[in-house]
Amino acid sequence: MKYLNALDYSIIVIYFVFLIGLGWYLKKKASASIEDYFIGGRSLPWWALGISGMASWLDITGTLLIVSFLYMLGPRGLYIEFRGGAGLVLAVCLLWTGKWHRRSGCITGAEWMAYRFGGGFGGQFARFVSVISAIVGTVGMLAYMVKGVGLFLSMFLPFTPFQCALVMVTIATIYTVASGFYGVVFTDIFQSGIILIAVIAISAMAIAKLAGVEDFGAIATAVTGSENWTSSKLPWYTEFPEGYKCFNHLAMFSFFYLLRNVIGGMGGGAEPKYFAAKSDRECGLLSFLWGSLMMFRWPLMISFAVLGIFLVQTLFPDQQVLVDSAELIKVNVGAVEESMWPELLSKITNSPEQYPEISKGLQNLLGEKWQASLPLLGYNGIVNPERILPAVILHNIHVGFRGLILIALIAASMSTFDSTVNATTGFFTKDIYSRLRPDATTKELIYASWAFGVALVVLGFVLGYRIPSVNAIWGWVIMGFGGGLLAPSVLRLYWWRFNGGGFAIGTTVGLMAAILNKQIWTVLTFVFPLGELNDWKLFCMMFAIGLIASVVGTYLTKPTDKEILEHFYKTTRPFGIWGKLNKTLSPQLREATKKEHFNDIIALPFTLGWQISLLLLPMQLIIKSYTAFFVTLIIFIVSLAGMYIFWYRKLNGLDSLNLKDSQ
Repeated sequence: MKYLNALDYSIIVIYFVFLIGLGWYLKKKASASIEDYFIGGRSLPWWALGISGMASWLDITGTLLIVSFLYMLGPRGLYIEFRGGAGLVLAVCLLWTGKWHRRSGCITGAEWMAYRFGGGFGGQFARFVSVISAIVGTVGMLAYMVKGVGLFLSMFLPFTPFQCALVMVTIATIYTVASGFYGVVFTDIFQSGIILIAVIAISAMAIAKLAGVEDFGAIATAVTGSENWTSSKLPWYTEFPEGYKCFNHLAMFSFFYLLRNVIGGMGGGAEPKYFAAKSDRECGLLSFLWGSLMMFRWPLMISFAVLGIFLVQTLFPDQQVLVDSAELIKVNVGAVEESMWPELLSKITNSPEQYPEISKGLQNLLGEKWQASLPLLGYNGIVNPERILPAVILHNIHVGFRGLILIALIAASMSTFDSTVNATTGFFTKDIYSRLRPDATTKELIYASWAFGVALVVLGFVLGYRIPSVNAIWGWVIMGFGGGLLAPSVLRLYWWRFNGGGFAIGTTVGLMAAILNKQIWTVLTFVFPLGELNDWKLFCMMFAIGLIASVVGTYLTKPTDKEILEHFYKTTRPFGIWGKLNKTLSPQLREATKKEHFNDIIALPFTLGWQISLLLLPMQLIIKSYTAFFVTLIIFIVSLAGMYIFWYRKLNGLDSLNLKDSQ
């Protein structure tokens, strides 16, 4: 079926041509040096880095997933996305881990390992393992993005999800490897403007749709089966549809995810944007702008969820037809894996003549326009919530305007893709290739980055089409892989005795455990009645394994040299268990650092309150949940005041402390 017209295709083509042109235009500037290529020569303004940060955390796949939870739960879907979609790790990066990493003067997180652990065996071992773990994590993230992008675009184009993802990723790879960090930042700024247009347009559509509805909550409950859909309260138990029942204990999961984000943030901050910042003050400002702009994502997504509810009500007044349609396909096709279900639906939709019996049956069940409705059919015979967003565009956005909305969502995914690939190629080039080829020219190093970037994307593609769903790969990346590597990432910043050997052993064991998580769980369940493996159990198991391996590895290897530790502590000035190193600071600097630590820690609950309430406010306003809106607004104002007192007023003094320390 034809879902786009000539104007839509023209907009998409112009957008892609512009991106490639901008990438090649910035190629010369990015090629001036490795520092230029990977962190923009530390010359970019904080506001540009902040806008780029916001754009780098938006993507089609994540947007698909978050819309699906908002469709099922309403504003309470935010609490599920505490696991990563809400970006709560930013609160800790804003307050302290961002500036701690900037103070190193490094270019990559792997190079930082040598700064922390020294140039001996332990430091080099940690540096190498850091690169490997970054590559594995990036492949997982690319697989997640590829899967979502393919599912999304295949609903509009007469191609399979694989073919759609291939075209988009190829274009993104070209401009990313050509222009480096400059291209990442400047294309992100351009793409942020496009995203803002989509936010305004879709939000306006949802507000107009709700204008004449007296009790939208009743409609939402009837369509989704979720009681109190418009509520923002956090219930202990919420009934989820088939395939999502692991989240039924919503409060437990949300508190767990919140804690996981705080711990994760304590080990974070090794972002190119922080290494690229000019000062501690700019680290804070770019983070605040980054977090503030993240707010615009949520009115867009709740609006898609609202429009999706109206759409499902119209298309499937009796949702039993979905059960019958899924059964019809399975009976005629035979055994089909859940991971291949979207590919099968795409083939049936675009080539109905190849499936005459199925096409005839679906027409009887879903009506004459069954091809437009079919992509919403889930494997289990329910509405597939991960298809709500593209279905809304397909049915609610007029042909001619669809191209612009599609570009906005593609832009979001491009922004995440380019940041991820640029950061990881930096690890490979700076921390592996340049060490194997110490005499390599800048040109050779950049060519090596290009080659590795392409290889990285290919690996992500292969993995992306071996996973059953977007939710499955996101759960593994955040809870499995992230949990296994979290303990060594945190310990490196807060414990003086932790060394390169401990980091390398802890990271290696955590990485292997994440890959073999199902096998490890099977062994454990022979001994303990642990039940089925879910997100929180996976995280706890991976974190425990990584922590034990890190501590054991630390005591099996010799401590970091005293001179290295003292240099790290004096220049970074972290809090935690640092023994006698605090006494290496001058009395004046020691007292100033103590006050800095107090303000950073006391500001954390205010920062989390600011960030969470900022995301809730626009959603509550759009669905006309005014009582909840004013309660949230009070929380927001109090949180913002706390941030001003304990964080913002102290920013100007941070860089003067660094200056005193260097004198």
